Amino acid sequence: MRQLFLIVCAGMCLQMQAQDEIVSTAMAAQIHQDSIDVSSIVVVYDYECQTQDADGKAVTDKMKVCLQIGQHSTRSYPYRKYRRERRWIGDGATDYMDGYDFLDLDELPQFRTESYCFMPEVWVNYPLESVTVRDAIVPTIYVTQEKKENINWVLSDDTVRIGGYLCKTAQCQLHGRQWTVHYTEDIPTSAGPWKLYGQPGLILDAVADGGVHRFTLNALQHVVSPIYFETNVITTKTSEKQLIKNRIKTFGNRLYPNSPQYYITNLSTADVIFDNDGALINGVYVNNKAHVYQPLELE
Repeated sequence: MRQLFLIVCAGMCLQMQAQDEIVSTAMAAQIHQDSIDVSSIVVVYDYECQTQDADGKAVTDKMKVCLQIGQHSTRSYPYRKYRRERRWIGDGATDYMDGYDFLDLDELPQFRTESYCFMPEVWVNYPLESVTVRDAIVPTIYVTQEKKENINWVLSDDTVRIGGYLCKTAQCQLHGRQWTVHYTEDIPTSAGPWKLYGQPGLILDAVADGGVHRFTLNALQHVVSPIYFETNVITTKTSEKQLIKNRIKTFGNRLYPNSPQYYITNLSTADVIFDNDGALINGVYVNNKAHVYQPLELE
């Protein structure tokens, strides 16, 4: 398997030529992962977002999202990353790849696809009674930590079967969008994808504003696996409200679809891997052309 190895260094540039002409400039920040819980259920969702490309053509952006359900907390994040961690990290490990990052070149298409979706990592009930989010406005990686709030759900008598499970229906307003979810009491957990939680059963399907955003059950596995919380030296703390505001201001700018890197002025301290379609910056891919930003959160 072909891999790019990002070496931790200060002011050192490493260039590598791969078969598909990827050039890497790496000044990596060391990564550390703490095991905060152990999951017994892993849920995979198909996520879709309805938007437009840089030319105004309607497109549907897609990716897979993983939800790990532990005894005390949950983690929602890209399924690609879950598979990567399962492949590389042994039980009891505390440092991701001993503090270094390996990139499989075969992963780059997934990084490109995920870049259109703007999917954050979300830990619910970590720390206790809190919601922690890890997100990026590259080259900065942000972490927010807010009190876990009760979502005001409105229950419905409507039922539907999803993946063989009988599901009930509920609706809520969350961060400016109207969500309709289907949950099953056959799986007794209050968990769901992203920041959706609080039902007396697992959320298997969730739709916002008539279909702008959608999470749909792909697979459910009873797998014992560690739930990690990732930190590194480039992480910056901020508030949820400020992060939402900054993301809308940055990615909602009219310049963004045709010039996604318009706001980036300094990459001298970032990990950067360039290819013909864009750049992987501090682990987040930025395409040369993007799609119109459809935020999960409007406020």
